[in-house]
Amino acid sequence: MSQLKERFVTFLHEKNFVTDQLATVEQKTGVKREYIALGVLGFVGLYLLFGYGASLLCNLIGFAYPAYFSIKAIESSVKEDDTQWLTYWVVYGLFSIVEAFSDIFLFWFPFYYIGKCFFLLWCMAPVTWNGSEIIYRRVIRPFFLKHQATMDSVVSDLSAKAKNITQNVTKEGEIPTVYIC
Repeated sequence: MSQLKERFVTFLHEKNFVTDQLATVEQKTGVKREYIALGVLGFVGLYLLFGYGASLLCNLIGFAYPAYFSIKAIESSVKEDDTQWLTYWVVYGLFSIVEAFSDIFLFWFPFYYIGKCFFLLWCMAPVTWNGSEIIYRRVIRPFFLKHQATMDSVVSDLSAKAKNITQNVTKEGEIPTVYIC
């Protein structure tokens, strides 16, 4: 337990925007940043359990942090972080589609949003047993490899139809020019 506490304290003393804000609050209030962080985490947890708008908060948690680090990954020259965040977004997209159809039922389960939030945190966690990596390797990748030829055919057909429709709409939208001399 003390090792976990040490990691938490070390994490809270790393140099970044959030820890700078924690340091400012710590300096002004005299309350240690560990207690401030635990208070904020406790409030967020309770809000996810009982608060109105827990869905919005959960979706913000699942979007804001990954979006920030995805932009940083795009701007870096390292390929591994690009792959990590692309994998997250594939899993997040699949989860969002499944949730769109099942949300009517899942909404009524107690603690749904706190569970969803833990799931998203697991998927974005910077650890080797990262949820998005596990789900991608064990579920999405095998399914994709098995059905890749069919998917490519469907995407190709849809692309050709979309191109044809846009060409027809463009032709129909052109106004004939009449020159009067």
